[in-house]
Amino acid sequence: MFRRAEEHSLLSALLDGCCAESNSALVLVEGAVGCGKSEFLETAAEEAERRGALVLRAAGTPAERGHPLAVLGQLTADAPAGALPPPPAPETAERVGSMRAFAAAVRELSTSVPVVICVDDLHHVDELSSRYLLHLARGTRRSRVLLVLAGSAHDRGADPLLRTELLRLPHFVPLRLTRLGREAVRAMLPDATDSGAAAEVESGAESGAGAGAVAEADRLYEATGGNPLLLRALLQDPQARPGEAYAQAVLACLHRCGAATEELAAAIAVLDDLATPAHLARLSGATEAAADRALEALSAAGLLAPTGRRGLRHPAARAAVLDRLDPAGRAALHREAALLARASGASDTAVAGQLLAARHTGEEWALPVLRSAADQHLAQGLPDRAEALLRLAHGACPDDALRAEVGIRLAAVAGRTDPAAAEHHLAAPLAAAGAGLLGPAALGPLARTLAAQGRIDESVEVLERLAAADVHPGGGRGEDPLDGLSAFPRWAVSAGAPAAAAAAPPARLPRTAVHPAALWALPVEQEESTAARSAELFLRGATLAEGTVEPVAQALRTLLHLDGAGRALPWCEEFAHRAALREAAGWQAVFGGLLAEARLRLGDLAGAADTAGEVLSAAPGGGGVLLGAVAATRVRALLAMGRLEEAGAVLARPVPSGAARSVHGLAHMRARGHHALATSRFHAALGDFLDIGRHMKRWGLDRPRVLPWRTDAAEALLRLGEAHQAERFLADQLTTRDAADPWVRGTTLRLRASLREPKERQAMLSRAVDELQRSGDRYELARAMADFGQVLREAGEPARAAMVERRAWHLAGECGAEALCERILPGHTGEGAAAVDTADAPDAGLVASLSESERRVALLAVHGDTNREIAKKLYITVSTVEQHLTRVYRKLNIPGRQGLPADLHPGVPELA
Repeated sequence: MFRRAEEHSLLSALLDGCCAESNSALVLVEGAVGCGKSEFLETAAEEAERRGALVLRAAGTPAERGHPLAVLGQLTADAPAGALPPPPAPETAERVGSMRAFAAAVRELSTSVPVVICVDDLHHVDELSSRYLLHLARGTRRSRVLLVLAGSAHDRGADPLLRTELLRLPHFVPLRLTRLGREAVRAMLPDATDSGAAAEVESGAESGAGAGAVAEADRLYEATGGNPLLLRALLQDPQARPGEAYAQAVLACLHRCGAATEELAAAIAVLDDLATPAHLARLSGATEAAADRALEALSAAGLLAPTGRRGLRHPAARAAVLDRLDPAGRAALHREAALLARASGASDTAVAGQLLAARHTGEEWALPVLRSAADQHLAQGLPDRAEALLRLAHGACPDDALRAEVGIRLAAVAGRTDPAAAEHHLAAPLAAAGAGLLGPAALGPLARTLAAQGRIDESVEVLERLAAADVHPGGGRGEDPLDGLSAFPRWAVSAGAPAAAAAAPPARLPRTAVHPAALWALPVEQEESTAARSAELFLRGATLAEGTVEPVAQALRTLLHLDGAGRALPWCEEFAHRAALREAAGWQAVFGGLLAEARLRLGDLAGAADTAGEVLSAAPGGGGVLLGAVAATRVRALLAMGRLEEAGAVLARPVPSGAARSVHGLAHMRARGHHALATSRFHAALGDFLDIGRHMKRWGLDRPRVLPWRTDAAEALLRLGEAHQAERFLADQLTTRDAADPWVRGTTLRLRASLREPKERQAMLSRAVDELQRSGDRYELARAMADFGQVLREAGEPARAAMVERRAWHLAGECGAEALCERILPGHTGEGAAAVDTADAPDAGLVASLSESERRVALLAVHGDTNREIAKKLYITVSTVEQHLTRVYRKLNIPGRQGLPADLHPGVPELA
């Protein structure tokens, strides 16, 4: 039994007085349901039996409440044979003489042994038995008789005057059992050793986690209100979290309160925060007075929410009550609750919650209420709730135009959790727009949502329809239909707008509209370093919410392509982590896709493939253009790792038919083209790459930093033997605004070198290696060094070639590019390669002893540069280079260049 020291002390004193001193007593134990009355009564009986007393037990029940003398019959049956007279016949039962005779028989029995009579559930005892108990209490005042009665404090039973009459007796002892307080809950937990949860709390306290134990006890108190029955049940559930035992205990408490209280509890569960006495009376059919009494009983039992809130104490309690209702009856209650809430002026969110639970949209005001409540839930950071309301509203729309408006809003909200579903939700609105059924109020949001999904062509078509109407969304003429897409600084959009607008095909857009492609363009009208700094500054203060996903992604793309993947990587990780914490699979696809791209751009092939794979696994469904772009990153990473079959399996994922009209579709086309290259389908690859170029030029997004379709096309042309055409594409790429970018320039020079004579090829590859070293892309650097090593070998410089190839092999191994490793050093993959690479390698401590200048020279030497080339690149004399290398050899204890470590990395950022 839960600790009740004071009550136990009183019980012991009364038992001692009855058994040893012949003092009778009448104890009335009262309390709310679940507070331990029956348990206390059983404790009293056990203690009395240990003292040698005769214990007679009985209990009232609702079923026997209408049967006269039912409880009296239980007592006589529990006594020794012949010790008490059987209940009298009905015609004589009400005579005072019969009652006195029963009391006399008990007195006579007490002369030989103390008698303790325990009657439980006094509020269910039939009226005639209660009168016998009253006469017994009066007639045994000077006998060794202890009468212990237990009953509800809120249900007066069939004889409401019984308690008043008992109270008048001089030996009456009232005992009120209340719920346990917080301190009592904390104190009793270590004793509940039969409970795994309690044992965990105890062991936590013993290990010094006292604060954690207190917090756990407080959590248990909040869930149970200190009700002993609920607390015991909760401790039986796994990890003491409300489960089946807790739910059954809640239902048991309600059942013991009576049918009327059960009905009222159902109304409370349905109304929840709206559970005022008036609403409860209306919904349950009870009077307000009856509702007040039932509320008092439930509050005393700890089943109601604490002061300041309405409804049941815990969501699990509410769920238990609602789950036991039949579906039709439950829906009817929620429908009635919605009408009550609307009539009483409740908030739209409260009314909409009831409509959603009832799946009811039959009222003329239902649709605007659902839409308004969805917007409010979004503002409160409850997108799942908003999406559920919009789904209900979508099915209730009376016409295609209204259904399209709701569908557009639903698409914007669904993008948080299911990008494929978000794209699907726009199918009907697009069809309605094509049929001329949508007005400006719907066309503007539709264009914004399409642009946010990267569906540029479709967004432009919608904007053209909006321009034809010559009315701006909301009825104004000075608003940008795409405004509101982002809170990102307008420089990112305005800077990309001119290029996008100039390159786009003729289109009649609203006068103030920004071309949708501009939302995906890199800034071009200012210094790139300034743009990158602005993007990073924005990210530092950005929060993740429905209205900030697109601008944050735009800032990350700006940072990734203008300032390098190394700078963008931690920001991508940060926002992918934030999306995961919010369980927003759609946002995870956005930021996880950017994270995978950043890792791929750094040459982390395994990291890119794994990140993209995790995003695809977490996303519901599997289609959609956004997920297709994430899958494309995984495909490119797998291809670079030489895992062609896996890449092909990922590429086989279904992609929407109109994917090529979206930015994300271009990523899929590029991955498909790379797979075609790897499987010797060069014409197919070339077709994909040229299609990408056409789309990017048409949208004004032709930036090799983002998607270098020209080098892709040149590689396909080289495989086809079209060297002249390949040269044209490569030369063209070096005239673009991104030509100075190290990654663009390095990858272009690597391919262009294959079209040159050996001497010029060597110089060009040397420059490609330098550029790619600066870019941070280890995979592309390994490819360039592999080509450079081959050229050196062909030029009759085997020593330099071996050094460069060893470095290239090491880089390729770090990236996980096993196919490239095998091309560089055939037969040296896997464990054998690791052994070759580490043989005779200088100690890491010796490498760390190199000065900055020595490390600069050594790194260029590892890359295959001659002393003269090193001197030219570092603006020092050849003699100085020789002196630095001599010191490096001495410090590393190696004979010469061949002993330089292949895994030598820059020691300072400038070297990268």
